[in-house]
Amino acid sequence: MKKNKLSKIFVIFYVGLLITSCSDFLDRRSPSYDSDGFYETEAGIRDGVVGVYNCIYMDNVFASHCPTVIYLDHFTGLCVERNQNTTIGAGAGCTPDNAKIQAYWSSLYTIIARANAVIYGASKRISNMSDAAKQYYSEAKVLRAYAYYNLISTWGDVPFFTEPVTVDEYDAAKVSKVKILDFVIEDLEDAANYLPWMASERGRVDKAVAYGLEARAGLLGGSLNYDGKGSDYFKIAAESSGKVIGKRHLAANYSDLFTLTGQAKSDVRDEMLWELMYSSAGTQNYHWVGLGQASRNYGQSGRHPTSLLADTYECVDGKRIDESPLYDPKHPNWNRDPRFEATLRMHNDTVDYYTTTGVNKVIINAYDAQTKFYSGSGNFWFYSANKDINSTAAWTSFVNAGCGYLWQKYTGETIESLSAQTCNIAVMRYAEILLTYAEAKIELGEFKDQSVYDAINAVRNRAGMPSVSDDKKDSQDKMRQLVRRERKVELIMEGLHFADMRRWGIGDLENEHPCYGIPLSSIKYEGMTDIPNYVTDTRHDLNDIASYENYKDKLKVRDANRYWDSKFALWPIPQIEIDRDPNIIQNDGYK
Repeated sequence: MKKNKLSKIFVIFYVGLLITSCSDFLDRRSPSYDSDGFYETEAGIRDGVVGVYNCIYMDNVFASHCPTVIYLDHFTGLCVERNQNTTIGAGAGCTPDNAKIQAYWSSLYTIIARANAVIYGASKRISNMSDAAKQYYSEAKVLRAYAYYNLISTWGDVPFFTEPVTVDEYDAAKVSKVKILDFVIEDLEDAANYLPWMASERGRVDKAVAYGLEARAGLLGGSLNYDGKGSDYFKIAAESSGKVIGKRHLAANYSDLFTLTGQAKSDVRDEMLWELMYSSAGTQNYHWVGLGQASRNYGQSGRHPTSLLADTYECVDGKRIDESPLYDPKHPNWNRDPRFEATLRMHNDTVDYYTTTGVNKVIINAYDAQTKFYSGSGNFWFYSANKDINSTAAWTSFVNAGCGYLWQKYTGETIESLSAQTCNIAVMRYAEILLTYAEAKIELGEFKDQSVYDAINAVRNRAGMPSVSDDKKDSQDKMRQLVRRERKVELIMEGLHFADMRRWGIGDLENEHPCYGIPLSSIKYEGMTDIPNYVTDTRHDLNDIASYENYKDKLKVRDANRYWDSKFALWPIPQIEIDRDPNIIQNDGYK
């Protein structure tokens, strides 16, 4: 299915009644859907569901042409935005009048409104309709569940609607997140009955996605012990993800998942349960993910990984960097988990990048005003200005705005321009299913089950990392630490750590200090001998949160005023929604 952008100007209505002043809860849809009985035919349901899929991208909420699933993890301690001390949830940006918070809320309710229109409109006749119609109808339920999951994981209790909203319902109060989560789980279970294990068209949800979302919901309710039913929710997560295991498979090569060339392979299609679809055919549908995070020498450096993420990757012996004899602080990317290089790039790395004249190269340089480039068309190396250091926009670079690392994930394209990128973006992968199953079983106390080791080993071994070591198998805490570590390094920048940080209750650990990064120019990497400290206390150790306090004076610092407040565990309800509907109560701690 190709992405088909609808008009940005939505006509707001309910059953033919034009409404000129309304909340985002109300249905905002194309006028082509404004007819009684439209969703009582297979064609109508199909077109309506296409309209829901169009909203999933949310690609202008936080940055232009950058889908929200990419951006969410940048509101954690593992990734940062370009501007310092403004990250939502860890600084000055988490306020009720933040326009981006409002846009995200609004986008999620638009998904729900469109899905509700399809589901409600088709509900009276769906039992007598074709299997194809039932599949589209079930897809609408899955998409609605996705939106509600994101709402409650971000805001907790929120207004809840399962039918198109009328003006009379505009005064609705918030509904318990537990009630919404239970509804989502039940709806996904029902939807799965009418979906195939693999959708016939890439980009459409299927049975694996329905169960995968059910498992995500179970982890959320389990970790936060919703209504005191934590174990019940973990069982749901284990059972739902367990149904998918063996039905889909991992791709052979991790890096293939994030490039246009790799995504053409059948094994990548098998692992990619759900993708945001892009295309260069016909009306081009593109994104700027790679452009927005690449070196200034060939990109714009708008988003950055942090040292907390980089220092989470193990060495190739399967040990954390403070435990492995293979770790060298002078060369921190040597002997590391291969996913380090597949996800991150740093000083002295040689990076390929596409231009219309061929594939060129640049040596990433964090210190010098010039660096080496390779001309693909001319087949020669030469020195030129290093725009990460020596340009009018160098303030945005990985050296100045970042912590010394660049994103390689979604940036390693060598067959198309990063300014018109069409590789698909992962919303859910089979690797997540395996790690969700393992985490749920570990939290249930079933960590000695061979199926848990098998699930984690599949993900680790695919990356070239050793299997679960014997010293971890008998310890729930060590298994918990390992699966959390795997979720970070395997799934980062796929929108999952945003919820994981909240589920695990580690927002304070990730955001309690400034972001420390690259060694200062007076020291450089060749002068480094220090190793981060992970054992300041048991929580830091369990969650692999590095401390740089012992040598912070040697490191670049950004976000000097970074802080965490317990209220940030939930975002504030947008003030405009409270102004419109006084029955919506603001989340605790916000004014």
